[in-house]
Amino acid sequence: MKQCTHADALPHPEPVPLSETCPECLAEGMDPVQLRLCLSCGHVGCCDSSPGRHAAGHHKESGHPVMRTHEPGETWRWCFVDHVLV
Repeated sequence: MKQCTHADALPHPEPVPLSETCPECLAEGMDPVQLRLCLSCGHVGCCDSSPGRHAAGHHKESGHPVMRTHEPGETWRWCFVDHVLV
């Protein structure tokens, strides 16, 4: 079973979210479907079901490997590099 090779290097505690919603969606006049939090820097971006796919775009631009859901009641994490739930 494939595992994330980046989880141990994540900052503790988690970074504070830099915004309450996806700033790229706001700037482009779009509504995010669901939000994701970058666990390296606190960037908040929309999920891949949103038209902008800004969380994935943030990973591509920054190289930050792991994000978690930023939705109430959810706790899962995703590693973009290893393509696995953390």
